[in-house]
Amino acid sequence: MEQAPTNSPQKIITRTVWILSLVSLFNDIASEMLIPVMPMFLKQIGFTVLFIGILEGIAEAVAGLSKSYFGKQSDLAGKRLPFVQLGYALSAISKPLMAIFVYPAWIFFARTLDRLGKGIRTGARDAMLSDEATPETKGRVFGFNRSMDTFGAVIGPSIAMLFLFCFPTDYKRLFLWSIIPGILVIFLTLAIKEKSITPKSRTSNSKPTSFFAFIAFWRQSSPGYKRLVAGLLLFALFNSSDIFLLLKMKETGLDDTSVLGIYIFYNLIYALLAYPVGMMADKLGLKKIFLLGLTAFAIVYTGFAFNKSMIVFISLFALYGFYAAASEGISKAWITNIVDKKDTATAIGTYTGFQSIATLIASSFAGLLWYELGAAAAFLITASVTVTVIIYLAFFERREASVP
Repeated sequence: MEQAPTNSPQKIITRTVWILSLVSLFNDIASEMLIPVMPMFLKQIGFTVLFIGILEGIAEAVAGLSKSYFGKQSDLAGKRLPFVQLGYALSAISKPLMAIFVYPAWIFFARTLDRLGKGIRTGARDAMLSDEATPETKGRVFGFNRSMDTFGAVIGPSIAMLFLFCFPTDYKRLFLWSIIPGILVIFLTLAIKEKSITPKSRTSNSKPTSFFAFIAFWRQSSPGYKRLVAGLLLFALFNSSDIFLLLKMKETGLDDTSVLGIYIFYNLIYALLAYPVGMMADKLGLKKIFLLGLTAFAIVYTGFAFNKSMIVFISLFALYGFYAAASEGISKAWITNIVDKKDTATAIGTYTGFQSIATLIASSFAGLLWYELGAAAAFLITASVTVTVIIYLAFFERREASVP
């Protein structure tokens, strides 16, 4: 059968990319329905702020450390789909589980199950997206997926706002309702058809994969991969949670509705820009667009250090939406272009695993800086380090030949 031209939208955004992106959309709707109310729900059932911090720390650590392990398992098995299906299924069922019982041990189990699901699916899903693209179309493929995923971050909080307007403080029922998009996620994953790929060969004396496989992969990875990921992780070490941006707005006098509204606006801008920015990356180069994104990030954090105007906050969050569109999907696409196809899931899992750990450190460090030196210092230090990363990556050159 004659193949469609490579510049055909139908060819670039394949059936598999569409389904994976719809899966991301509905999964993020379920997640973002709950994220704005998670702290309030946990406090309502008796969790202290300390326990909430411990819960989120353990959950994120599980997600981060498991990404590389399950990415490696996907590469060794030569299969992506089982990891995608299992990972999304665990996340789908874990959210309503949190509302069934209120015992601390059960809440820890359900929340950790959710993040374990993320760890299982992330490397395999991104590798599947990479397998659907060529080096010239990866910006669009990853951008389209990020766009659909982020629309979930617009729809989810909007549903939560409407629900809580009708049923104030009824957090438990909202958690139960999250099963609806979760069921759609499970059924959509059953419709995915996987391409046949060659599994990585095992030698007779191969050892079982360690849960800390990302350390071994890092040691044996190419110099180009190490140089790129080193720059990305330096940025991640200072890229703290968005909650600090929301907290800054709250401290300047904005009410809860305004803060949540601006957050939804940011996600909308992110969702609308992700695909066109991916197209720009394919035409102009992934590195150029990523550096533009980091430049936007540095401007936003500098602005947050001094601003107190709601109009300026809205403008800064619009620019922050461009940064988001030009960063996460683009960085993963960049990584997939410099590693062997058989190592794609492991490479992305290793990067995202380290990234998760770095993000935990970044948020803790930002909180310390805020407490000791004030919000302005925390934001300006982050902006300064980002400029350093921009300079480093601007001179980054891949010395190895491109790997198909």
